[in-house]
Amino acid sequence: MRHIAAILISVFAFTVLTSCEKVDVPTDTPNCIKRKIRQIKSDEVRNPPASVWQYDYNGQTVYYIPPYCCDRPSELYDSDCKLICNPDGGLSGTGDNKCSDFFSKRTNEKLIWQDDRK
Repeated sequence: MRHIAAILISVFAFTVLTSCEKVDVPTDTPNCIKRKIRQIKSDEVRNPPASVWQYDYNGQTVYYIPPYCCDRPSELYDSDCKLICNPDGGLSGTGDNKCSDFFSKRTNEKLIWQDDRK
């Protein structure tokens, strides 16, 4: 029983420490976007390097994560981390076609974070 308790305590401590890792982003960045960045940082380095961009789109602030490797689609999230669409990438290169006007209508581009790992 003590062995199981020790394992659970270790897992809990690891989770707390890794989930609290500071992410160097603007202070007004939503916590859910910070969690997505921490998740990306815990994955293998992407090629091209991962990044998160902020835009205004259809009257709201959105967060765009560009596509990477192997026909993966991009991701566009609202400030609550609800997936709006996949603007590009994927097998067709055109995403899921749910927001085909994203690239023409987005404004106020701001780089929030870029992975500097090599």
